[in-house]
Amino acid sequence: MNEIKEDFELAKKAMLNAHDPYSDFKVGAVLTTKNGKKYTGCNIANQGIQSICAERVAFVKAISEGESDFLRIVIVGGKDSQHLQETLPCGYCRQFMSEFTKEDFKIYTLGEDSIKEYSIKELLPYGFVM
Repeated sequence: MNEIKEDFELAKKAMLNAHDPYSDFKVGAVLTTKNGKKYTGCNIANQGIQSICAERVAFVKAISEGESDFLRIVIVGGKDSQHLQETLPCGYCRQFMSEFTKEDFKIYTLGEDSIKEYSIKELLPYGFVM
């Protein structure tokens, strides 16, 4: 659990790089591989529909470096790192993550007063599969 708490601190640092002039909602994520490497991401919004979420930024960084075996992702979000609220991946991110993870992949976020844990299967029970 200490390692997950450390990941929350890394995610808070990652959210400082968020580009969110439209929603004023920053998101930071830390993706951990099964070999222990960590990849951070932040949300990057723009005026069009091509905004990218923190979770996908972390995944794209890891995948582009040759990673393919993922353990968990830790996500924080809010107006700033002092005003966090439970932040779960959007539907697009859930489907994206399911492409690269197994059903036991864990997603962690902060609830009001505790760490919440979900599996990708819980958050995407009926994902698109070809």
